[in-house]
Amino acid sequence: MRYLRNPCTNAHYNMAFDQFCLEELKLDEPVFCLWRNAPAVIIGLNQNAYSEVNLPYLEEHGILLARRVTGGGAVYHDLQNLNYTIVGRSADLERDYPGYLTYVIDALRSLGVPAELSGRNDILVEGRKVSGYAKRVWKDRLMVHGTLMYDVDISVLSAALAVSDDKLDAHGIASVHSRVANLKDYLPQFPTITALQEALEELLSLSHHDAEVPLSPAGHERIGEICRTRFATWEWNMGRSPLATFERERRFACGTVEAHFSVEKGLLTSLAFGGDFLGNRPADELAARLIGCRYEREALAARLALLPVADYFDHLTASELLNVLI
Repeated sequence: MRYLRNPCTNAHYNMAFDQFCLEELKLDEPVFCLWRNAPAVIIGLNQNAYSEVNLPYLEEHGILLARRVTGGGAVYHDLQNLNYTIVGRSADLERDYPGYLTYVIDALRSLGVPAELSGRNDILVEGRKVSGYAKRVWKDRLMVHGTLMYDVDISVLSAALAVSDDKLDAHGIASVHSRVANLKDYLPQFPTITALQEALEELLSLSHHDAEVPLSPAGHERIGEICRTRFATWEWNMGRSPLATFERERRFACGTVEAHFSVEKGLLTSLAFGGDFLGNRPADELAARLIGCRYEREALAARLALLPVADYFDHLTASELLNVLI
């Protein structure tokens, strides 16, 4: 196989890079790329960001959220995770798809890692997951991409993908969580992820001295355009989320405040307040004025700042009510 270099570590750009390789890179032979992301959570095409990801944790720790063009579950990336993308013809999907994964399996085994395919979309080592992968077909082209966990911070991975107990029901594809392991434990001969990347690059390209495919300035410009207009947008990352229904409850001086609400395509589509709280006016008036707002802290805070919250919930501030909603 030939290969592309992609030194960028921005998840939104790298999702655009994958799409470009699948849909616009014209090659008659398979091509691969090994790449990394700065801390990010990547959700599947059909997933609900609100119910699959710990969004407050991501915001607090500066972890980027990105949606990819393939299905499957949410994954956490950091700079100690090495990703692979393989793109080629899909004339015979049943033959090519497992074949592309064989490249990765064989490369790992040649380095001494007893890797094996298992389940829907996992690569396991001694029963623990070191890689998850996904696929997409576009016309006569097939893309398979996935992760290789080298020395990922498992504690951050677990916190970023923790699902809130406030979720009642959500449509979309739920992540499948597995026992995970880092490849560094099996590769003492590679003290850094860069060393592993260089070894895999040589193995996957079969040491061809002319294997690298240079990307033109026009190609770089096109990837940047795809990133700006699709993968870096709120509409793509949050607005594609299918329906999710939540119930949240907090106790205040005015009494217990319950919020029952639904979020679809990133917007608050229904909201009802319940509980034993005291107030001067019916809370459904306030709820009606929040319908249609983007379900994100900044947007809800701006809307609540314009409303007399204490009229509906005695002595309650807008920021306190915001903490019930998000």
